[in-house]
Amino acid sequence: MAGGRFAPGHLGELTQQLPFEMVDEALAATKTTQSRLRDLPSRVVVYLVLAACLFPEIGYLGVWRKLTAGLVGIPTVTPTAGGLSQARYRVGVAPLRWLFDLLCGPAATRRGPGTRWRGLLVCAIDGTTLTVPDSPRVLARFTKQRGNHGGTGYPQIRLVALLACGTRTVIDAVFGPTTTGETTYTPQLLRSLRPGMVLLGDRNFGAAELITQIAGTEADVIRLKNGRKMPVLARYHDGSYLSMLGKPRVRVIECEITISTPAGRQTGVYRLATTLLDPHRYPAGELIQLYHDRWEIETAYLELKSSILGGRVLRARTPTGIEQEVYALLVTYQLLRTAMTDATNTQPDIDPDRASFTIAYQTARDQVTQAANVIASTVIDLAGTIGQHVLANLMPTRRLRVCPRIIKRAISKYQARGPNINRTSYKATLTINILTGAPPRQHPKIPN
Repeated sequence: MAGGRFAPGHLGELTQQLPFEMVDEALAATKTTQSRLRDLPSRVVVYLVLAACLFPEIGYLGVWRKLTAGLVGIPTVTPTAGGLSQARYRVGVAPLRWLFDLLCGPAATRRGPGTRWRGLLVCAIDGTTLTVPDSPRVLARFTKQRGNHGGTGYPQIRLVALLACGTRTVIDAVFGPTTTGETTYTPQLLRSLRPGMVLLGDRNFGAAELITQIAGTEADVIRLKNGRKMPVLARYHDGSYLSMLGKPRVRVIECEITISTPAGRQTGVYRLATTLLDPHRYPAGELIQLYHDRWEIETAYLELKSSILGGRVLRARTPTGIEQEVYALLVTYQLLRTAMTDATNTQPDIDPDRASFTIAYQTARDQVTQAANVIASTVIDLAGTIGQHVLANLMPTRRLRVCPRIIKRAISKYQARGPNINRTSYKATLTINILTGAPPRQHPKIPN
């Protein structure tokens, strides 16, 4: 442990992913290091803000007790809630953003399958919303969204992220008011797109102007609306055809997908547009199957909003505090995902998506409370305690399943679907038929 007043500044075993020197560098680079040694040094405050993301169900005083619970025999201060609030305000947003900019990016992995496709790093882009406190200062910047039944009860912020699908690590992220849409935030993420990536996006990202900006990365697969008219300039042997989407030339793939379960069959049509124009190097059938990996970003958002936050409203009651908290949440998530990837890297035959985020999250909480493994021993162990628990509780290989997208615990009676809805998850088989002629105009929707 660090000595004296710095002792509470740790993150359990995750401190090995974010050592003291890194936090000190962030504070020095953003000029937020304390001018005199206080009871709550800036380094300790940064770790406090990060630890709060592991314990969202308790207040900051409760988080402080978690950080000091394992410091037996080390005298520590007992701050007040006001003192912790002032310390967080003093540190501000800058060091947390600096740490996120340093840590963001795809985690290194030795596996190709599941993380890369034909040599390209598989990435996805999408947006979500986070709920923030309903206070006058927050409402001055973040608004409530409209809805069919009076709108949201709390204001929300929009988060748009670029994700590495194989390891679910965050490559880049941007957030702000929900009055700005996903496609308007997306250009801020283009700085992180590189040749050697294949980017997956849903229909919202099919705007011609946005495609033109993304096309500079030379690799993207975007789903288009079925009713959109696309000129056929040339047809390829695999059923795809050359077209134009704004200025860039794109290759369009029309496919009919049938999902068969014991409850019946459903058929629908998908349309994809890609700047990967070579049908020999990038076959249409593989691209259609690859597009399903876009749902990894939805799983990542589930881990952020459900596994970590438990559906809770963020703590901070000021716009600056919210910004600090969101960056802390992204940093903590990235640390957990990096630890999980390090663990699966020790077993080259294990796909990273078999690692349980819940196991890693709960183990990291225990390590904070025990103040355990803060500094690595002389014997390097890539897995560590978190990794050992992950490897001992691997999830089974993912199978194709479908279930109805319904609200199981509706807050409003108007959203309830009733007791007669089939809520069973079924094993499914998938049949893909690439359409080589003009697609029909209307098709039934199929489950995602």
